Amino acid sequence: VQLQASGGGLVQAGGSLRLSCAASGRFFYTYHMGWFRQAPGKEREFVGSISWSGGSTYYPDSVKGRFTISRDNAKNTVYLQMNSLKPEDTAVYYCAAKIGTRSDYAPEYDYWGQGTLVTVSS
Repeated sequence: VQLQASGGGLVQAGGSLRLSCAASGRFFYTYHMGWFRQAPGKEREFVGSISWSGGSTYYPDSVKGRFTISRDNAKNTVYLQMNSLKPEDTAVYYCAAKIGTRSDYAPEYDYWGQGTLVTVSS
C-alpha cells in the first residue's frame, strides 16, 4: 500500500488542523493505521492509531483529548483532527500502516507516507 499525507500548514496556538492520509492499493480496510510525528532533533513519536474497523483508537497522554483519529475505508483515507494545538506539536507528521494488531512502536509499521509539516506559532 502507498500512503500520501496532506493537510499540514502553519497555524496559531489554539487553532486546529485536519490531516489526511490517502492510501492506494488493495485491502486498506485490513490495516491498522497510525500517525507519528518527528520534530527536529527528536525521535519519531507515536501520536495515535486506529483499528481496521475504526472501532478502536489509541492515543498517548500528550495528545489525548486534543487529537482524534478517524478513517473512511470506502475512501481509503485516514484522518487526524488536531485541536487546541500547541507550539510543541510542531513536527513533520507521518501516517503509517501496519498488518496485524495495534502498536505504538514505529519500527513495527510496514508502510509509511512521506510526511506533512505542521507548524504551530505561539
